[in-house]
Amino acid sequence: MREVAYIIILHYFSIFRNPDPEPLLTLLRAPALAGLPITGRDVIAGLSVAVVLIPQSLAYAELAGLPPHYGLYAALLPPIAAAVFASSRYLQTGPVAMTSLLTLGALAGLASTGTVEYIRLAALLALVVGVTRVTLGLMRVGWIAYLMSHPVLVGFTAAAAILIAASQLPTALGVTGGNDGLLARAVDSATAPGTWDVPSVWLSATTVALVLGGRRVHRLFPGVLVAVLVGTTYSVWAGYAGPRLGAVPAGLPPFSLDLPWGSLPAVVVPGLVIALVGFAEAAAISRTFASQDRSVWSPDREFVSQGIANLASGISAGFPVGGSFSRSSLNRLAGARSRWSGAITGLGVLAFLPAAGVLAPLPRGILGAIVIAAVAPLMTVRPMIAMGRHSRPQAAIAWVTFVLTLVLAPHIERAVLVGAAFAVLVHLWRELPVLVHSEYADGTLRLIPQGVLFFASAPGLHTRFALELAAHPEADRLTIDLRRLGRIDYAGALALRSVMEDARSAGLAVGLEHVPDHARRILGSVLDTGLPAI
Repeated sequence: MREVAYIIILHYFSIFRNPDPEPLLTLLRAPALAGLPITGRDVIAGLSVAVVLIPQSLAYAELAGLPPHYGLYAALLPPIAAAVFASSRYLQTGPVAMTSLLTLGALAGLASTGTVEYIRLAALLALVVGVTRVTLGLMRVGWIAYLMSHPVLVGFTAAAAILIAASQLPTALGVTGGNDGLLARAVDSATAPGTWDVPSVWLSATTVALVLGGRRVHRLFPGVLVAVLVGTTYSVWAGYAGPRLGAVPAGLPPFSLDLPWGSLPAVVVPGLVIALVGFAEAAAISRTFASQDRSVWSPDREFVSQGIANLASGISAGFPVGGSFSRSSLNRLAGARSRWSGAITGLGVLAFLPAAGVLAPLPRGILGAIVIAAVAPLMTVRPMIAMGRHSRPQAAIAWVTFVLTLVLAPHIERAVLVGAAFAVLVHLWRELPVLVHSEYADGTLRLIPQGVLFFASAPGLHTRFALELAAHPEADRLTIDLRRLGRIDYAGALALRSVMEDARSAGLAVGLEHVPDHARRILGSVLDTGLPAI
């Protein structure tokens, strides 16, 4: 596998020295790749994704606060690097909307968007994300991807989609300048039609129609590509005078580790949030496709592959990247058979770089519309409403995260942290009370606790015992039935011992019944009386 990586890197440089297609064909015929399951379908699927990734990467770079062509840099090496280590055969890596918005939120207060300092900070942030993910993968703690509360993700995703669309609305309408706030600027733009650039509005509407409507025509309809071709052609032939993409450098990205390392403490926490939240989408994609194909998927290996992809992005002037649901679905539908289709996608972007200047006339409104169309299906509160029918506490977590994401924008990583903390508090609140059922007959008081007996819920057992003992002063025996306890930790075992000791001091004979297997060791070591047979 290392030979594969070396060959890819060598040909990465050779293509720019000789921009004809032969190096790519040589790469596909290389002896080191001969034994790998690379098929013609992988090539077709990879190139199909590339034609969608190229305009998307430009749009997502702008969303992240970077010059558009830096999206091409983030779409170049990361898919290749991820393919070498990936577990999922379909996962496509590169710039994605959610991670781009998180990048903007992380860096907005550290430097002005689009500046050299901001660009260098974005690369540093990508390295932080990469190191975090690689570390988690090598430590084999990929299960941590499942710990992000579902209500937090639901609320965050819906609000982030709204923010993403709001950030692109002025661009789609051809409006420049205005309020700095994401939502405020969107409202100002939407409510001032006199400031709209009419051709931009029509081009943006056409783009949204092509992307969303094209999916209904056929799942493989290249709506993004058609929109870019239509927009570029219109711009050239009609002399479009509105905001355009402008010059796109055709060279290789500037490889460098000359980054603002002094700002590292300021990007560590946002980097950790991006590493976890951004991986949730990649994990969901890989897990879903693996289940459908009845194949094996490793979250540990995927953490490593996504981490390596971000390290590659960081050293090549990119920004944090992740797994894309739409491009991964396209990859699968286009017939990909192995993870190497992702490497073909990266090579496709590489092959396009010398001709990137052809996109200079592209109206910027189309880029904004591409982003809006990509997140439109996510802008819904229906899942949170439905959640409320099943669990009000969980719905409250989702709604709190949703509101905080909108209020705290662009620093939305803070909303994730607060939402996660609130989810933990709700969990503790629900686990805190131990329900204690009681029965009394013939002088025997039977207590049947239900729930989880741990340090926070243990005091409730003491309180309930005292109340029951006061209600039955004639009782001469206490039996504690443990069949309904889901878990007993050390503090819970100490609480049981304390209750039993208090009962004995009150003159009651004490016994335990139905001790769970998982609790026999801890109770046997904490209680002095031993355990009864089950």
